[in-house]
Amino acid sequence: MQATRTVQAKQADASVRTVRRRAPLIGGIVAIVTAALLGFVIMGRFGGLPFEVDEQWAEEVFAMRGPVGDVFAYFMNALGGGVIGVFVIPVGTAVVLLLVRRPWAALYFIAASAASAGVVQVLKSAFGRARPEDMIVVSDFGSFPSGHVANAATIAVAVGVIVPRLWVWVLGALYTVLMAISRTYLGAHWFSDTVGGALVGVGVALVLWAIFAVPLERERLQWIDRVSARNAARAQEHVTPPRHRPSSLR
Repeated sequence: MQATRTVQAKQADASVRTVRRRAPLIGGIVAIVTAALLGFVIMGRFGGLPFEVDEQWAEEVFAMRGPVGDVFAYFMNALGGGVIGVFVIPVGTAVVLLLVRRPWAALYFIAASAASAGVVQVLKSAFGRARPEDMIVVSDFGSFPSGHVANAATIAVAVGVIVPRLWVWVLGALYTVLMAISRTYLGAHWFSDTVGGALVGVGVALVLWAIFAVPLERERLQWIDRVSARNAARAQEHVTPPRHRPSSLR
């Protein structure tokens, strides 16, 4: 009876792990395919011209341009691309993860960042959508999808996977939205470009999560055990031992 229960428990655990890996894999593939289909619609049906929502959104954000908005947008531009966004943040994050003994998390973060950038460049080359004319920042070729937003979405999901806390996911979503706003504010992208970028970033991070799910979870639980043991040891060090009563008073 005990052996049967053990086998059943192992089978249930294997089933749960399979479902957990299957869900992000399917979700990620759907997100990437949706981004590609959006690109085909933009270029095939509209010849790369903006949707009505693209033009309306552009009018709204262009009306917000000013000194404060410029500082914010240029800061986000530097943070999400170039040397900082492509090298400093991924490598720096990986180094921090290695220092706290999370090598699988570091590998996952680097792999997701690199894969996201690769998919973005493939889609940019495939669709070749022209950027908005009223652009106030220098950018590379191809408007769809937004590489900055894809990078932000990848970071948001990857960090949320590595540190599964609600506040981490909320901050990640906020960072992605702010990046999308800054890209349209600068005239570097249409609104639909940022949607495509978000889909790519989320999709790639989910697919890589499915690939790394088991070692990531095992590593996370081991890290929690180490932290708990260290905290318990520190707490024990601060426990005041009971005073021994003098033998004459016993």
